[in-house]
Amino acid sequence: MILRHTFLPHNNTRLAHLCGPADAHLRTIESALQIHIAHRHEQFKIDGAKARATQALELLQALYEMAERPISEEHIQLMLAGDSAMLQAPTSAPVLNTRRADLRARTPMQAMYLENIATHDITFGIGPAGTGKTYLAVACAVDALERSEVQRIVLTRPAVEAGERLGFLPGDLAQKVDPYLRPLYDALYDLMGHDKVQKAFERNQLEIAPLAFMRGRTLSNAFIILDEAQNTTPEQMKMFLTRIGFGARAVVTGDVSQIDLPKGALSGLIDAERVLKRVKGIAVTRFSSADVVRHPLVARIVDAYDARSVD
Repeated sequence: MILRHTFLPHNNTRLAHLCGPADAHLRTIESALQIHIAHRHEQFKIDGAKARATQALELLQALYEMAERPISEEHIQLMLAGDSAMLQAPTSAPVLNTRRADLRARTPMQAMYLENIATHDITFGIGPAGTGKTYLAVACAVDALERSEVQRIVLTRPAVEAGERLGFLPGDLAQKVDPYLRPLYDALYDLMGHDKVQKAFERNQLEIAPLAFMRGRTLSNAFIILDEAQNTTPEQMKMFLTRIGFGARAVVTGDVSQIDLPKGALSGLIDAERVLKRVKGIAVTRFSSADVVRHPLVARIVDAYDARSVD
């Protein structure tokens, strides 16, 4: 099937941003959708299967609307990964006050996740890699701190090796646990900036620690995130959830398909989802490969492993 479209009003800047350097964006769309795009100035011709050609046209129209500024390759990939959900991004999700002005929910499930965090004291985000579970949780924490809704952010995760035995790690305690907590640092630096993160640490507004350090504490007026929760034991999960004090909010994230506990050990995340499913004040958001917002290949990898586990 061949579809023809003329972009009006004619705007050379928008057309240049739409096509990308040397038509790179068009080539990306062609490769992803297995269609062919030809254009002369504002006139475009799309040749391919009807459904894919229609999808390509809708994508091009959406890109043209936002093409006042250059469009990144990453954004093209995200829109291709999200299909129609990306073309009609959720508008009801809360706007977060972070350094990333473009931060928003990219799928309906992400919008629900943000809504759950805003309206529940404890929220579970469960799903595969690349769905934004941890990043969006950190963004909500930064937003709450910026709005003075909480006095500090506490980020924690279990210090469990991902299928490897790293042996002795040199350095003091902070240096030993740093590799486990690096993804949380990366999110903070991206959302707050390096200097602001350092100042927040100096003011005790930020704390990052392994899960074992939580025992015996009561965390009030804080935004607490437990990352990689699939690697907790049921006892550790109960210990963490009972640290919550007045004025606190907690988010628990994890991927139950990547459990690194000893063989036969029960994951605290799986156990908590079963035990707490009827407890008021707790929300559970379940992500799938449709919510992956990394490279489209990541979603296909997740689907392939899920299919193998079913076979």
